Amino acid sequence: MAGITSVETKLFYKAKGDTDFTEIELLMEVPELGGDPEKIDVTTLSDKVKKYIPGVKDLGDLAFKFLYDNSTVNSNYRVLKGLEENNTLATFKVQYPDGTAHEFDAYVSVKMDAAAVNAALTFTATFSLQSDITVTNPSA
Repeated sequence: MAGITSVETKLFYKAKGDTDFTEIELLMEVPELGGDPEKIDVTTLSDKVKKYIPGVKDLGDLAFKFLYDNSTVNSNYRVLKGLEENNTLATFKVQYPDGTAHEFDAYVSVKMDAAAVNAALTFTATFSLQSDITVTNPSA
């Protein structure tokens, strides 16, 4: 395969106790998923160059951008704002067009993006990770 586009990339969630994932619609941007381990300096006084070993990975917070919709109880803004207000730990899954998925547990915080003349209203949902990111490869 030469390459694929991000068209049809989706974000899903399920609260603890739910069995099925539900799509969070109108996703516009997905952040980088993954991270580099911190470097731990293990250089001794006899070394002529610095030496490091890998430490803990800091995956940071994940900021997803959405087209704003608050029209129904199931709209993206209302669902994510509800998770924030109830301090709900949820499981999220990013799924790419080829079937690859990244799954993680996180708390969410929501903020409206700046409004401008002749621009769409958007908001950012920032996920504070509470687990590692599990990758599922597409099935053959």
